[in-house]
Amino acid sequence: MFKYSSKKPYIIAETAYNHEGNIKYLSKMIDDIAGIKVNAIKFHILLNIDSYMKKTHPLYKQVKKWMFSEKQWDNIISQANSKKLDIVALCDDVESIQYVINKKKKIHAIELHATSINDHFMLSEAAKFHGLIILGIGGTNIDEISYAVDFLKNHRKKDILLMYGFQSYPTNYEDINLSKMITISNLYNLPVGYADHTSYNDPNNLIISVSAALLGFPVMEKHYTPDEGKERIDYHASVGKKKMKDIRDLMCLALKVHGSGKNTLSKPEKAYGKVGPMKKAIVAKRDIKKGEKITIEKLWFKRTPESSKIKQKRFLQLLKYKAKVDIRKDEIIDMKKIG
Repeated sequence: MFKYSSKKPYIIAETAYNHEGNIKYLSKMIDDIAGIKVNAIKFHILLNIDSYMKKTHPLYKQVKKWMFSEKQWDNIISQANSKKLDIVALCDDVESIQYVINKKKKIHAIELHATSINDHFMLSEAAKFHGLIILGIGGTNIDEISYAVDFLKNHRKKDILLMYGFQSYPTNYEDINLSKMITISNLYNLPVGYADHTSYNDPNNLIISVSAALLGFPVMEKHYTPDEGKERIDYHASVGKKKMKDIRDLMCLALKVHGSGKNTLSKPEKAYGKVGPMKKAIVAKRDIKKGEKITIEKLWFKRTPESSKIKQKRFLQLLKYKAKVDIRKDEIIDMKKIG
């Protein structure tokens, strides 16, 4: 099963087609991403373009130029493995899934883009993978997500992660709708990650990137490029080293602030909530003589330098007792003094 810590970010740096078919450029991206010390690197693998798009598609000729051979992918994956990066293979065609499975490469996860969310043949091949399946759910409705999740579960796949987020330039903030991640997580009882596509030059890029972590979602995909702002494919949503490091550090902070959600008090909270120094303690409103009955008129609530073992809510319960010793005004009431 896919495992991650709710206290630490799990960041997937996406290379996409930013390499534009330049294997040396992609090699540099791998080195950079390893140096940033994120968790994983994501490659878009395409081996048979005719299995992926029609020749009449406007991107056909361009994408075809950016493809790598199986041998080249062998070297790319080996380099990423040597850098101890988890590898996410976003497979654009059935053949790339078969390549990943048959070659028995050290691949952490296969991702299906939202374009293939209900593709029977892609789902069928992905179900054979012994590892995490990531489903890109940007721009998909509940029926489509349910179909894909049910399909995989019916094929005995349990290790599934739903990746929320979509590309749109410019993206209106209200369209990001991160609260929907909570609904999806509760609906499917599956881990949900956030694929951020905020423009690299958006002044709120960092805060938007880590906002899902503030909601308690530690998994995030983010496009990386060695040349932030340079016009290459997918450059709009791609950040450079500094921003990626800043996002990593801010996600750590965001997850610390989010906490565990447990309905218990931490040690500092317990110290802060002590009766007496912080919460008002029950004290004698006036001097009380030994043998006198404790009445409501003789008690008060005050902050004191000493701690009290009697909680405020026990106030009315004390009225059935008598003073066992003389109690001076402002002295804390405790069970040794009454009975």
